[in-house]
Amino acid sequence: MKIEHVLTGFIPESRGRDGLRLAVLLTGQAGARLTVATVQPPPWTTPGPGRADESAWLAYLREQGTAALENARELVGDKAEYVMSFHRGSGRGLVELARKSAADVVVIGSSPRGAKGRISLGSTADQLLHSSSVPVLLAPKGYGETPPPAFERLTVAYRRGPGCDAAVKLAATVAASLDVPLRLVTLVLSSGRKAKIEEEMHERLREQAAVDLKAATRGRRRVKIDGEMLEGRTVADALGQTGWLPGELIICASSESGPLRRVFLGDTSIKIIRAAPCPVMILTRQPA
Repeated sequence: MKIEHVLTGFIPESRGRDGLRLAVLLTGQAGARLTVATVQPPPWTTPGPGRADESAWLAYLREQGTAALENARELVGDKAEYVMSFHRGSGRGLVELARKSAADVVVIGSSPRGAKGRISLGSTADQLLHSSSVPVLLAPKGYGETPPPAFERLTVAYRRGPGCDAAVKLAATVAASLDVPLRLVTLVLSSGRKAKIEEEMHERLREQAAVDLKAATRGRRRVKIDGEMLEGRTVADALGQTGWLPGELIICASSESGPLRRVFLGDTSIKIIRAAPCPVMILTRQPA
């Protein structure tokens, strides 16, 4: 996976600035170009009494979009291309823009209703995470206030399977391009019950996870790669059992039940996104 063109959706709010700062960090370290886009509602398309005001409405939408892009330009300057488009859904509009512009990744901020330092999924993210043909990168709330100077490590949420194995290959390419190490973490969740049969099952899961991690980290010559097993009763508990660098980025594979070459979230990925203390990139589903 090459990152040569980054597309970020922007609105003149803190979540827009969070996504923009993350996109700037990624483009700078990857040596990519940046497109900043604002997606406005479409003008009226059906005849009726309001048709006489259509030109005024379109002018208003363009004025709002121009103001948003000028706000972004004040933050980034001339290092980016600025684009305005019209679509009924901001997420679907970004999907369309990514396809037309051949972007390699789409970056957005978190919904404003979430906790600071965490990712909350709003309607724009929901549309992207169920239909994007390129990876989607999500910034935690408040990320733009004190962004790290650089990415320091990529962490892949790993569970043995064709989808995750393909994700590791892609992540290794990204890690090499960013000149950072790669870490694989496998989550082993337990019920906390003391029944002997459950303890035995949990031990087998741990043993198999250790074997899978060892196999997955073997033979990666282009990048330094380590494996780590995280245990807990929930995904949030497990993620809390390890350290996270200020410049960390988590990478998740799409669900293997989703369409090929599209982003599609599974239950575990959703839980990882909500519990993650750093940006999360969801890859498209790759063929086995």
